Amino acid sequence: MLTVADIERTVDFYVRVLGLRPVTFGEGRHAVTFCPSKTNFHQVGGELLPHAKHPTHGSADLCLVTDTPQKKVLAHLTACGVPVLEGPVPRSAAQGPTTSTYLRDPDGNLIEISTYTPYPAAESNS
Repeated sequence: MLTVADIERTVDFYVRVLGLRPVTFGEGRHAVTFCPSKTNFHQVGGELLPHAKHPTHGSADLCLVTDTPQKKVLAHLTACGVPVLEGPVPRSAAQGPTTSTYLRDPDGNLIEISTYTPYPAAESNS
């Protein structure tokens, strides 16, 4: 769950810039999906229970993993007018080395877009 200042603006950003799928459910609740994961949005001051201990907008640090080459990620961000904070830069992640680009969403949450770096092919003894 992300607490946000403006749900409509946030959904637009996550769909248009990050390519996530919008979802509306329940009584007008909003979320986005990415692979098997779903992130719900709560309006600041109108959070549903249960929620984070100290819900506030702009406090998240998210990492999205993609197969898209970082060159294409940068080109897309530029076309969308989204400033890049850092990257592409090499990083370490849960499943190995990555190349990552960092940006902020409309609430100031840090978004890392990572592409796993393929391991070099094992050398053959033949």
